[in-house]
Amino acid sequence: MHHANYYYGHAHILARYARLEDPMHPPRIQGYLQHGWNIGDGMAPGVPFVDGSPLLVWSEQTRRRAWSQGRRDAVVVGSPFAYLMAMDDEPADDAQRDGTIFYPFHGWEGQQVMGDHRRLIDELKANETGPMTACLYWNEYKMRSIRKIYESAGFRVICHGYRGFWWRDTDREFLVRQLAELKRHKRVVSNRLCSAIWYGLLAGCQAAVYGDPMVLEDADLTFGGEPRLHRQWPEVYGYDPDPVAGRRIAVAELGADVLSTPEELRTHLGWVRVPVAA
Repeated sequence: MHHANYYYGHAHILARYARLEDPMHPPRIQGYLQHGWNIGDGMAPGVPFVDGSPLLVWSEQTRRRAWSQGRRDAVVVGSPFAYLMAMDDEPADDAQRDGTIFYPFHGWEGQQVMGDHRRLIDELKANETGPMTACLYWNEYKMRSIRKIYESAGFRVICHGYRGFWWRDTDREFLVRQLAELKRHKRVVSNRLCSAIWYGLLAGCQAAVYGDPMVLEDADLTFGGEPRLHRQWPEVYGYDPDPVAGRRIAVAELGADVLSTPEELRTHLGWVRVPVAA
């Protein structure tokens, strides 16, 4: 099925949780798995669907949004990140957390972001304390000019890895690496509400969304864009939002409260005849 099901090593994480015999080589998922958080039906705009194939969404909230848009085949399975956390046997030591990890809004192969990173850095330095890490998406990380802006400002600059494309070059450890970074930081910040903010809250970080949200070229505003994010999730905006309220929403948006059993997950993904570990 669709190659986006394997972005960020999602299929590998789900295969591990589902106790497949060979989780490093998961079979194709029978359906369209949500690969990132968004304010619509969980799917990327413009993706053509095979009639009758299920939309495997992260949460009941996303299923309801899909239903409101006429998608009747949405099935709630939970997010791969929530499954990864459920398997994590090394809880973070909150006493060892330090500093802030910042995820600037990013582009991808088909669309670039336009904005002033220096303005964001000035605002971050005015409101954050401790060491600063800038985690750039692979698209921006490969641009030396952007890396240099953050490096020159004293940030530790990292990238979690490449998302993957057409079943090639998928970094299986992407989310594993991201979870490890979130567990070492006290705060997670972005200039747009995004998956990383919800991941950070679920992983025990304080989270905040502020700063110039930047502009994505040829952005699809079908679902309301940045203004809707502010209206619908005001709890995570500002310099010091309530982490308890934020985490409660993160649990719901990531489906951490509705995770399937390994047997149920195999059924949802069409893996019922795949060999499982003894």
